[in-house]
Order: sequence, then C-alpha cells, then structure tokens
Amino acid sequence: MRRVVFNQKGGVGKSSIACNLAAISAARGRRTLVVDLDPQGNSTHYLLGQSAAGMKDTVADLLEQTVSFKMFNRPVEDFIHATPFDNLSVMPASPELEFLERKLEAKHKIYKLREALKKLDDDFDEIYIDTAPSLNFYARASLVAAERCLIPFDCDDFSRQALYNTLNEISDLREDHNEDLVVEGIIANQFQARARLPQQVMQELVDEGLPVMDVRLPSSVKMKESHQLHQPLIHMAPSHALTLQYSALYDSLSGAPVSSR
Repeated sequence: MRRVVFNQKGGVGKSSIACNLAAISAARGRRTLVVDLDPQGNSTHYLLGQSAAGMKDTVADLLEQTVSFKMFNRPVEDFIHATPFDNLSVMPASPELEFLERKLEAKHKIYKLREALKKLDDDFDEIYIDTAPSLNFYARASLVAAERCLIPFDCDDFSRQALYNTLNEISDLREDHNEDLVVEGIIANQFQARARLPQQVMQELVDEGLPVMDVRLPSSVKMKESHQLHQPLIHMAPSHALTLQYSALYDSLSGAPVSSR
C-alpha cells in the first residue's frame, strides 16, 4: 500500500502524521518505508536524527538518474536506508530536490516515482510519502505514485479553504494521471476538543459529505518532545493519549472504507 500524506497548506503536521503512522505500522511487524520528498527533510531528520546531515544516496539521487544519461541506473533499493527502529526504513530527502525539480518537470518525469516505488511492492507492506506544503512537481508525482491520500487538517477557515483547493487539485490529477487514487480521509490534527469552533468546523465538513476521519489528533507537547528526541511516539511514549489516538487512526485506516471523492 502506497499512501501520500498531503495538504497544500503548511503547518498541518504532514511529516508528524506520516512518520508516526509509519512507525506504528513497523512496530506491528509490517515492512514499512517513508519516502521524504520535502527538500527541508523533516521526516528524514525526525527518523534519523543527526545522521541525516549530508546523507548520500537520497531520493534526489534516485530521481536524478531519470534525467541523466547513464548506461546503467542503480536499483531503487540502493537509495533506502535503515532507521534505528525495526522494520522501518527511509528514502531520505536532500536539499538537491529544489535544484532538480525544474529539470524533472521540463522532461515530463511525473511517472518516474511511481515506476520506482512499484518495484518495491514486494519488499514493503506499506509506503508513506511525505511532501512539501505546495502542489509542486514532487507533490504531483507523489499523488500519481500513491494509491491512497490522507489529508491533515487544522480546524479553521484558512485551512478549510486550503482543504477545498486540495480536494479539487486531487480530483483533477486523478482524472488526468491516476484514476486509482482515493482520498482515504481528512484527519483533524492539533484538535481542541473543548473548543466550540473546531467541533463546528468538523461537523460542517461531515455534513458536506467529505471523508472526515472519526479519530481526531489532539494538540500535545509530546509531539515536540518526540521530534527533539527523534523517536516516534510509539517508541517514546507508547501509552500516552496522543499515541493511543495515532494507534486508533492507524487501525481505522487499516480497516476503513475509502472514498473516491
């Protein structure tokens, strides 16, 4: 299963959600890969810590092969790195992604990521793709490569408009490039259960027929601590309330029906 965590709006927790769902998947014995396509490399840094600095054999190196003439390209497995956590691997990001993007787009390489990740279907049970907060080339390539899309959401009006734009862009891309892509769900992140506005916004989205997940991820300082320690919540604080919500979200995704909206 290839899943992209995507929203055009920044600060909605894409990297946190991708990495923590992936960590839960791996902790349950499933062979899991995180593909970091954000030049900032937040997922890479989260999972690898200081060892992420100056890494070689990154996702940028993999994609660079598609625009450079070489007699033999290296296999996709060469660009996968183990993390300190059992069953969890990462294809790290690189700042070089920024410089490579225009070249990839000019040469219409939108399908190359999908071709590469399909070769890993027998090696990994779950692949999570993290993207930058914009509909750039890498985000589009990720949506083409993925089978499912999870959209993180902050419960305010700015995020709501960004959500509608994101859903429209996904619909257009599905029609043109990936008819099998489904929006798996909209997940409320940093949710304040006692505040009236978040409850109201989420109910309105439900009433509109959007695929809103029942599980809501609350705001917690534990997430910042997790980032600082480079340990996903399932390893740092397995019994914490936020970790339990992530586990419930993973269970819901594993068995929930998906929407083609």
